[in-house]
Amino acid sequence: VVGLFGLLLVPVTNDGSSFSGQLIGAATIFFWVFLTSLLVWGVLKAVMGIRVDEEEEYTGLDIGECGLEAYPEFTSVRP
Repeated sequence: VVGLFGLLLVPVTNDGSSFSGQLIGAATIFFWVFLTSLLVWGVLKAVMGIRVDEEEEYTGLDIGECGLEAYPEFTSVRP
């Protein structure tokens, strides 16, 4: 948000730039990041998946990945 704000404030301090040019630049950056992220997440989902199974959601990732319970008072399943 702050980067977008700074990008849009450039015409206030620089006579050689236009507000419409800054908007086009901001839109270009947004669409580039959106499409690149969509591609990367799509590849990750196809190759290895981006979610854990339902059982691991309930027991917690601390147990599944580290073998420890970091916050046992917040888990619904007791070992």
